[in-house]
Order: sequence, then structure tokens, then C-alpha cells
Amino acid sequence: MKFYPYKRLNRPITLRVTSVSLRLSDGTRDQLETLAYSNQQQAVALGIAGHTEWVSARVGISATLPPGVNAPDAPWSDLCVLAVLTDGETNVRTSVNLTLDAEAGRDWSGSLEVFRDDHLGRASVAVYAIGTVEGVRGRSIAETDRSWIIDTVSDEPVRGLQLDVQKASFKRSSRAWLQAYADAPWVVDTSARVPTVFVNTDVEGVIDLLDSNGSGVDSKVRDLLVAQMSTDVWTAVFHGAIGDLEVEPGGGPVFPTDWQGEVLREMLPDVIPGVHVEEALRQVHRRRTGESGWVELQTRIHYAAVRRADANKALAYVIRSLEQMNRESET
Repeated sequence: MKFYPYKRLNRPITLRVTSVSLRLSDGTRDQLETLAYSNQQQAVALGIAGHTEWVSARVGISATLPPGVNAPDAPWSDLCVLAVLTDGETNVRTSVNLTLDAEAGRDWSGSLEVFRDDHLGRASVAVYAIGTVEGVRGRSIAETDRSWIIDTVSDEPVRGLQLDVQKASFKRSSRAWLQAYADAPWVVDTSARVPTVFVNTDVEGVIDLLDSNGSGVDSKVRDLLVAQMSTDVWTAVFHGAIGDLEVEPGGGPVFPTDWQGEVLREMLPDVIPGVHVEEALRQVHRRRTGESGWVELQTRIHYAAVRRADANKALAYVIRSLEQMNRESET
């Protein structure tokens, strides 16, 4: 929880996407269907139309401010509402002013222009209400509590963690660093733009097992293998995200705007339960950079990874299936 030395609105701004269109290289525009964005997922997928050449995307947005913003006795004036597009990977930050839809109303609308050359993958959009309070200009009155994701390459509007899975011979790979892990069935690389899982083709049978679609014992072992791999992935991406945080001048951590931020928002409620995710991030950061508490937190991190991997469900399914197979073999 953050504390402000002035009055603010207590509830967040609600942000919705209302339209998406692409400007193509020939100057024409393609108005995308509503399938290109999801208000439930709060995500936009600009790759859904399948265009290989597009210059920019125009994203129409609508923001509803909390009740009380236009109260006669409100302690702020000169109110303006900004939509801010941020890309932590390319360090692009763009803001546009939204327009009040109706006098004395709470709905503001406008559009963002997302230029393809400015982004490699995912950017985020947040909305801020700014005003003058107690004679001080530029104070934040309210903001969205969750940013929208604009994915410039995906064909499906989802927020979830995106992974790149690649098969490679660790012994003979052109990536020399993989050779040090020649006896590992897989490793996770969190340094890439998208977290990448490398599966070792030198481990006999692992590829066939992962690719199998049959039933019987093989499928049960495959399910357990996938659950174990998923647990490793979630653990690795959490540590990758928490270890690469930007820090404010006052020493507090800043939520990343790319996949790292999504991972943290997904896992922190299980790592530090019962508090807002921003406070959970501060607590985890203090433990990691402080003198104590980080080692004790590893159990919670592993628990959060196990939950995301649905390992309990996979194990229960395997146990039930094996019990059934044993009963059938006894009859």
C-alpha cells in the first residue's frame, strides 16, 4: 500500500479497449474484429490478422474514473486523464490525453498509436488521472490497478506466460553454453525476450515421451514429466523476474512491464499471501537483498510454482490411473 500526503480517489480506474485497427504498408487500414482483444484477459493480439507488413496499430480505449472524481467539493482541479504505453524492453514510453465524453461524466476516451518498429513483443497500457491538489500540479488522483497487455506478434489475446520451447542436442548445439548441461533433460533460459525451454534431444526417449499421445503407462509418465518441467519453468522465471528489478530512487522495487511483471503478479499472491501484490513485491525484494528471510522464502516460491504447474492434479491423475491398472491386472 502506498501513502500519499494529499487526498486521492480510493478506487482504481477501469480501462477497456473498444477497437483495434492496423495501418498497413500501402497506407490502408484493416479494422480488426473484436477477437483481437479481450476485456477479460485485458490483452490485445496484433498478430491475429496475419499481416506480415503493418506500420502501426490504433487502439481505441475508454476509461471510467471512480465515483467522486467530479464532486463539487473535490480537492483537485485541472483534471486530465493520460493513457501511457510502456515497453520495458525497448524503453519506449508514449502518453496521450484522453477526452471527457460528456460534461460532468466519468468516462474518458481516445486512442493510442502503437508503432511496430518501437516494439519487439509486448507493451503495457495504464491510465492515470492527474490534477492540481493543494496548489501542486501533476499529482496522481487515481490510476488503473492492472495494465493492459498489447502483444505485437501474438494471434491470441492472452496475458499468460508465453514460452518458447526448442529441441536441441546439448552436446552439439551451436549455443556453447548448453554444452555445460549435457546431462540435463531440459534447461530454462530466462535471459531471452521470451523465456525459452531447451529440451535435450541427447537424453534417450525424452522427446518421444513428451510427443506421445497414447494412453497407458507412457501417458501417465508424460503427464508427470510435463508437471515437473512446468514447475521448473515457473521457479526459474520467478527468480529471473525478481532478480532483474528496477529500483526507485527511494529504494522501492518497480513492477516490470513485460513477461516478468506478469509472472510476479501471478505468483506473488502465493509467495506472500494476504497482501496486495505491490506490498508482496516489496517484501520479497527486501528479503532477497537484505540479510535474512530469502532462504526461508524458497518453500513458498516452490509452492507457487507447483500450483501454477498443476502438479497436484497431474500426480492425483497418475495415482488413480495406476490404481485402476493394478485392479484390472488382478482380475
